[in-house]
Amino acid sequence: MSLLTARNATFQDLRRLLEEQQDAKIDVVAPATALRSRNAAIELSGVEPLLEESGFTLVDGLYLPTASADGDIAAKLRIPAQFLRRLRIERPDLYDSNVNGLLHGKTRRGRDGRSTVLHPSDERKFLLRMFRGQDGGDGVLRALLSDSYGLIDHLDVLLAVLDGIRQADVDVSIRSCDLTESSMRAKVFSPKVSALAPRFLDGYRNPFANPALEAERRRISTAVDHWHQGSGFEGTGSGAGDEPVVFAGFRVANSETGDGAVTLKPELLIQVCSNGLTLPALAIRKVHMGSKLEQGAVSWSLDTQRKHLSLITAQARDAVARWLSPEFLAKQVDELEQQAGAPVTEPDTTIRAIAQSLKFSDAEREGILRHFTAGGQLSAGGLAHAVTSFSQTVADADRADALDDLALKAMAACANI
Repeated sequence: MSLLTARNATFQDLRRLLEEQQDAKIDVVAPATALRSRNAAIELSGVEPLLEESGFTLVDGLYLPTASADGDIAAKLRIPAQFLRRLRIERPDLYDSNVNGLLHGKTRRGRDGRSTVLHPSDERKFLLRMFRGQDGGDGVLRALLSDSYGLIDHLDVLLAVLDGIRQADVDVSIRSCDLTESSMRAKVFSPKVSALAPRFLDGYRNPFANPALEAERRRISTAVDHWHQGSGFEGTGSGAGDEPVVFAGFRVANSETGDGAVTLKPELLIQVCSNGLTLPALAIRKVHMGSKLEQGAVSWSLDTQRKHLSLITAQARDAVARWLSPEFLAKQVDELEQQAGAPVTEPDTTIRAIAQSLKFSDAEREGILRHFTAGGQLSAGGLAHAVTSFSQTVADADRADALDDLALKAMAACANI
């Protein structure tokens, strides 16, 4: 299992990964002049060693940027990200010259031996989030961020949310987890809070009964647990698993290297296929508030960490109590039932128009059409299901989450086509 990513992983796998990441993390603030690109890797020099419990840890060395970190470098130096990523693959020499030229400026030595500054060096300081190299190898540059970035790590957020769930005293299960280069996501539901949605699920069948589609879902998964082994859910009291049942749930997401925020949003979980229909309009987003960080090793005070995490715990507690309630679920299902019945008589034309409106790629449009056909429900509700079942086969967990956020928009758009 990669230290950087996981898809459809179990909670146990995610927690183990996050604990391994905590041990490998290095966070430092360094001046731009301490950075130099060498063969499309970032070399740090002149950075003070970190004092840890085990002794001093050297920070100087080579760190290979992730694709996400390449995006950060491009943004900070105002280089088109797609161009910089292409240079990494095709012309690492030009990658180096672009990055180094913008970081270190340019001088010209005249005939009299004096140097003239043509372009000054970058005077900023950056927060570098990294993983140390293993067995003397190169490390990983996860992000190049502002030196005012607020740090709240995935593991701390996950434990704070679990504490909020405990305080809310609601029975829940964590059905799957995702970890990307820039985010962590856990999907939670309550097996005891459910409702019938006969119109929303009228005629819908599990698209993953199709072996080819199930193979796609398994292919991108880090771990396939009992959740996807059969048609029913363990612990829900359901037998055949094909009843029109919807469960109350929510998702928690955190970014350590990207937008710097914790997000909680409600989700409706479909029993027949484990589709997750998110409600992004009701999401709660808590931005990590940062302050200017001193140069060198980064360490927040315990008091600051407690304040941030206690707020996340309180928000999770309140959100769980509200979203995992029969009243909330009944209201959401009633709204879905009213919109779901619009017929889709020309699937290819309808999905093509919606794909253009919601900016789905050609591959996404084709995949959604396959899932729509496999689901067998020729209605607006069937289209929402197709988006959320297709998303389970998408390797990029961040994009899959974005697709789930668009499912309701796709369903609503059917009425205007």
